[in-house]
Amino acid sequence: MLVGYMRVSKADGSQTTDLQRDALLAAGIEQTSLYEDMASGKKDDRPHLAACLKALRHGDTLVVWKLDRLGRDLRHLVNIVHDLTERGIGLKVLTGQGAAIDTTTASGKLVFGIFAALAEFERELISERTLAGLASARARGRNGGRPYKMTPAKLRLAMASMGKAGTNVGELCTELGITRQTLYRHVSPTGDLRPDGEKLLNR
Repeated sequence: MLVGYMRVSKADGSQTTDLQRDALLAAGIEQTSLYEDMASGKKDDRPHLAACLKALRHGDTLVVWKLDRLGRDLRHLVNIVHDLTERGIGLKVLTGQGAAIDTTTASGKLVFGIFAALAEFERELISERTLAGLASARARGRNGGRPYKMTPAKLRLAMASMGKAGTNVGELCTELGITRQTLYRHVSPTGDLRPDGEKLLNR
């Protein structure tokens, strides 16, 4: 069974799926087997794509007009097709740069295998760059990860301020550049240290 998926980026009517629909119907797909989303390709929330993938069964073929209608990026696309292949479902692309992809044929599987290799190569490059960046930062005395918003100096000022009657907590947080949640995680309303505050001063 052939199942078609269509997508346009805007839901305001300025873009339509008419061209995609005509191409998919011409490819032999029944109107009742078409799924359509109106959302950016980068969005995770594409309910009709999720419904389409769920409806596919072993031996079916998913057909798209162009490759960019399906995946958010190369890795997302590879993951989708890998999942389809594991379930015994094919993918066919009608036009565009991915028109050579038809995973129901040997040559189509070869083309997609190259895509999968490129995606893996991209993942390894990103990993290498991340590790190199962290090593470089450590060599300069900086640890990786998100910087602390609360510093020892800010904490001492917060302790002194919170211990005084009439302190405006909102103004204090603005001055220190922290949220109320961060403040109260480190200091009590009376200026006493809390466990996170003790850890920060003892680091």
